[in-house]
Amino acid sequence: FLIALALTLPVFIAEMGGHAFPALHHWLYGTIGQQALWIIEFILTTAVLAGPGQVFFRLGIPALIARAPEMNSLVALGAGAAWAYSTVATFAPDLLPAGSVNVYYEAAAVIVTLILLGRWLEARAKGQAGDAIRRLVELAPKTARVERDGKVIDLPVDALRPGDHVHLAPGERVAVDGILTEGMGAIDESMLTGEPLPVTKSPGDPVTGGTVNGSAALTYRVTAIGADTVLARIIRLVEDAQATKLPVQALVDRITAVFVPLVIGLALLTLALWMIFAGDLGQAMVAAIAVLIIACPCAMGLAVPVSIMVGTGRGAELGVL
Repeated sequence: FLIALALTLPVFIAEMGGHAFPALHHWLYGTIGQQALWIIEFILTTAVLAGPGQVFFRLGIPALIARAPEMNSLVALGAGAAWAYSTVATFAPDLLPAGSVNVYYEAAAVIVTLILLGRWLEARAKGQAGDAIRRLVELAPKTARVERDGKVIDLPVDALRPGDHVHLAPGERVAVDGILTEGMGAIDESMLTGEPLPVTKSPGDPVTGGTVNGSAALTYRVTAIGADTVLARIIRLVEDAQATKLPVQALVDRITAVFVPLVIGLALLTLALWMIFAGDLGQAMVAAIAVLIIACPCAMGLAVPVSIMVGTGRGAELGVL
């Protein structure tokens, strides 16, 4: 995204800055010249599409060929059409109708940069959930004091077996899930339930790996280890959630599956109607490509990732992992 932004900004300022400040437009054309300016924009935009933006073409074009278009296909079509038309206007303007020789490099570059921004924000949101997973993993202690052959020895948590009796010192974290067998005391289960007050435990009560013992010395019998513990299941749930598409993403996919063929159909219809009523291939191509450029849904590409970022951020603020 940052590479795309650095390459797109000069193109955007050169093309759109003149609308806000006409003096900039005249200064650029007076000092650099229109043709030289368009060639610079061509180089920068081509770098955007061939570098940071190539992911859209790598994924979108095969999907289009397979008749299963999705968001990448639409970005590839819109940006590709804008770039192709502008390239013809730059290097072979005689092929275009009079009055149609314009460039739209900024449209191609900005579309790609905006969608990359959205995906970066989405990846950041998922990364925050990944950090939460890492913090959860760190909650589990690496060793535990276990009764073996009448002795209490330190063993790696991986070496524990169901049925082992583990001794828990005051202030220590519970290594794995189990049932309390000796002692009575309070355990802080806030990492599991969000409840700030410690919960009093007595023999027969369950204890959960990752929770924190209070001031009493306790002993518990191991009931679950490894992937069967509550902590491992929570981690697995978060990982599954990260790998699963949200309903809003699935909805966008369904919309895009209809939207892309519809846009292509409209572009072809536009081409056909211009050919029938105007009989000018150049004008017909200009109109058809305009449909493809305008139809690229930058808003949809940004709205979904931003909604995911805002939703996960708000959830995190409220203590929801």
